[in-house]
Amino acid sequence: MSRMVGTVSRGLRAPIIRSGDDLVEIVTNSVLEAAADDGFSVRDRDVVAMTEAIVARAQGNYASVDDIAADVRAKLGGETVGVIFPILSRNRFAICLRGIAKGAKKIVLMLSYPSDEVGNHLVSLDALDEKGVDPYKDVLTLEKYRELFGYEKHPFTGVDYVEYYQGLIEDCGAQVEVIFANDPRAILDYTKNVLCCDIHTRARTKRLLKAAGGEKVFGLDEILNAPVNGSGYNEKYGLLGSNKSTEDQVKLFPRDCQDLVEAIQSKLLEKTGKHVEVMVYGDGAFKDPVGKIWELADPVVSPAYTAGLEGTPNELKLKYLADNDFAELSGEALREAIKERIHQKDGNLVGQMVSEGTTPRRLTDLIGSLCDLTSGSGDKGTPIVYIQGYFDNYTTE
Repeated sequence: MSRMVGTVSRGLRAPIIRSGDDLVEIVTNSVLEAAADDGFSVRDRDVVAMTEAIVARAQGNYASVDDIAADVRAKLGGETVGVIFPILSRNRFAICLRGIAKGAKKIVLMLSYPSDEVGNHLVSLDALDEKGVDPYKDVLTLEKYRELFGYEKHPFTGVDYVEYYQGLIEDCGAQVEVIFANDPRAILDYTKNVLCCDIHTRARTKRLLKAAGGEKVFGLDEILNAPVNGSGYNEKYGLLGSNKSTEDQVKLFPRDCQDLVEAIQSKLLEKTGKHVEVMVYGDGAFKDPVGKIWELADPVVSPAYTAGLEGTPNELKLKYLADNDFAELSGEALREAIKERIHQKDGNLVGQMVSEGTTPRRLTDLIGSLCDLTSGSGDKGTPIVYIQGYFDNYTTE
């Protein structure tokens, strides 16, 4: 009889990771101990994934607020700095903003509206319509924003991020001016020295600013992209993907992860004889229908993965086959016809109607999102995720 269970995602408990820990041993042992404890067998093409947080912790990839301040001061001059398009996050951006504010005399904080890049809303689209505001053209001062929209708080955190960020900058000893705009070039009326804090649109933002006369234009990916006073760093992403560690320290996105995933794959092959795929994952990419956040606050879902996770799904839509090609069949005849069609499917189904409705995303983004939802972000204590059956299909025995 065919196997009745398809994809299974398990969160695996692991020790609390400290700087210098050997993740190859810890992840391998965690998988083997979990398999013995839960009664599952390691199979070829299983996937083991570890959150980026434990990789960065094991690497000791940390930096202080003062390290951030020193780099901002050196690169942007230490006078008036435009800080544009930050996400609204106490965990992700607030501690970075403290460092930025300590590295300047004045911050002109330019917030996108009605929401930040990852979907956190300052105001609703309905409120913009009601007030006759065009977010594509209108630049609002703080006074105008308050006059129009008052003091809006985030539905889940209860925080007015405008007030929160303003107070945080002032507490760090810098002057602050807050404006609201969606054209990055609006900041150039206030200063030519700009720190672009957007994540996925940063290349365009920097290009537009430099073409319009920006003088010192940097992104968060260029702050702490090299060590400062012996700090941690990320040469590719800088402060992007960082998280609050303590009130005065950030944990940076991990670096040099490729050797790690390949070493874990080799170790599991040695221990089990099975070829398991391995990846590091950060934020997934999915939208909350109530809070509206897209979640994807890391620069990528997966900074490193083994070769078998490259590519996109190549799947047939079973309901399309059942309703169209085999509409006259039922029961065992329908089952066998669909299985035969799967066996015969092309290696590349892009553009074919029979694949319409299958998810057009990279495997690492899909699997990373599954991992992020499985492990959670709180006290589950499962920073390793073990997935079985992801590459199965209806024919798998």
